[in-house]
Amino acid sequence: MSDFIVSARKYRPSSFQTLVGQDNIARTLKNSIARGQLAHAYLFCGPRGVGKTSTARIFAKAINCSNPSPDFEPCGECESCRSFAEGRSYCIYELDAASNSGVDAMRDLIEKVQIPPQTGRYSVYIIDEVHMLSNQAFNAFLKTLEEPPAYAIFILATTEKHKVIPTILSRCQIYDFNRISIMDMVRSLRIIADKEGVGIEDESLHVIARKADGSMRDALTIFDQTVAFCGTDITYDSVIENLNVLDYEYGFSLVDAFLASDHAKALLTFDEILAKGFNAQYFISSLGTHFRDLIVSKTGGLESLLDYPDSIRQRYADQASKCSLQFLYDGLNLISQCEAGYRMAVNQRLHIEITLMRLAFLKGVPSEAAQGKPAAAPVQAPAPAARPEPVKAAQPAEPAAPAKAPQPQETPAAPVTAVSAGSDQPTAAPVKRASVKKAAGLSLSALMSGGAKQESQAEETAGTESSLPSDDELRAAWVKISDSYLQAQPRLAVAMKNANLEISGDDNDRLLLFQVDNVSQQSWIKEKKLLEMEGKIQKELSSKKVRLEVGVKPYVEQPKEKYLPSEKAQDLMEKNQEFKNLVIDLELDI
Repeated sequence: MSDFIVSARKYRPSSFQTLVGQDNIARTLKNSIARGQLAHAYLFCGPRGVGKTSTARIFAKAINCSNPSPDFEPCGECESCRSFAEGRSYCIYELDAASNSGVDAMRDLIEKVQIPPQTGRYSVYIIDEVHMLSNQAFNAFLKTLEEPPAYAIFILATTEKHKVIPTILSRCQIYDFNRISIMDMVRSLRIIADKEGVGIEDESLHVIARKADGSMRDALTIFDQTVAFCGTDITYDSVIENLNVLDYEYGFSLVDAFLASDHAKALLTFDEILAKGFNAQYFISSLGTHFRDLIVSKTGGLESLLDYPDSIRQRYADQASKCSLQFLYDGLNLISQCEAGYRMAVNQRLHIEITLMRLAFLKGVPSEAAQGKPAAAPVQAPAPAARPEPVKAAQPAEPAAPAKAPQPQETPAAPVTAVSAGSDQPTAAPVKRASVKKAAGLSLSALMSGGAKQESQAEETAGTESSLPSDDELRAAWVKISDSYLQAQPRLAVAMKNANLEISGDDNDRLLLFQVDNVSQQSWIKEKKLLEMEGKIQKELSSKKVRLEVGVKPYVEQPKEKYLPSEKAQDLMEKNQEFKNLVIDLELDI
């Protein structure tokens, strides 16, 4: 057991070639070595487990290697490479800023920088988790970082670049490391599994890679955990059980239930998932991911967006062919709404179950386009050919009274006669009826009330076309309206009572300009109350020819009040000549 080394350490990259998913950074660093253009400070930043510290070690070994390969890989056999591998190198120093975050640790580092390298060409200082340094330590490090000795190179590594002060960032070449893709991790895990003699399927490796969330170190740790649980023969079911990952099968099964409008199966599947201990919010998020992957599979040219083995890709393609794009889009929209409202729901399980039932019934609701009719078709009058033919045509015994002349825009319908049941006399059909387009959606009572409303509006209009009101009538109406606002709107009532009134106009209309105290009152009345006030005063005066406008009172400078005794005496002297003469005669100092 003492000889066992975890895979994250055993298979840690030792050369640029073995770095996973960071080809662009490896190429840039090798080119800088080839051209001899080495910077004095580097900053490696990115998520956890993507190879920042490993790259710093490989770069430090490569620039000190006495016999590098043609593509500038460290040889691993020279004295510098062997001493670093054995942990006795005096050219490469590693400092953990998490445990050495103070000024004293930085002072010790600055003293070490003054010592030249013993075996290699450069002294490389690797500071891991550099964002943990205190502000005092950063400030103490600035001068050395900006102008180090020619043999000193600093490599700073951090997962939180935003916590590094800008003066440090400006002195470094910054390299942003990428999250490692799932396919790159699967290929690397396949190589390691073959070396360790572990039999594992590609689907299982894919589950491990997705669980690692872009971190190669986490992927190797999960791989060791799976081997400890399953042994050297690993199956997909054992990986799902060990890692507590939601199986792909649930997504395919639920979509099949939705397509079959089987809401009972969907609810039972959800209950089974909850019984296995999965979080309900994680379930609805995974279902949304499944719908997203189906949309990607159904859309041509997006195959690169699916990080799945070929067998899983084929299953997605097969199920996507059964679904319409509209169904997938509507389903993803429902899932997004459910996920957004999950935390606010009182009964969270019921909230998800309602979404599952809506998804199951989504397939059975035909769209309006599928029914062959537009979404909002206007109601049109029936065609003339649809009118019933008269059973018997007959002229009335007496001529009808002349009807009122129709309006120019309307065309009266021709009279139609029909014989009523049990009678030989024809019954006249209505000559004219209301327009179908205008009457669409209205009941008989609404039409009757509308007619009464039109009559009252006509009477009101006839009453409001009277002569123009006089100035006294306008002022009396203004006072009455202001009194009406005392209970509901006291602020407006006070503004109206304090306003200055100016009445103007000609023979056609009257303009009432009222001026309030400030611009704030003017804006509020103009936006909120002006139309309402104008309507009230027009109704009070029975005239539509009265208009209201609001303004602001002109600024009048108030006389300065006298506070000091000298100011009061001076004012008294200006107003009273006798007092002024008394002050002069007595030579008083005011």
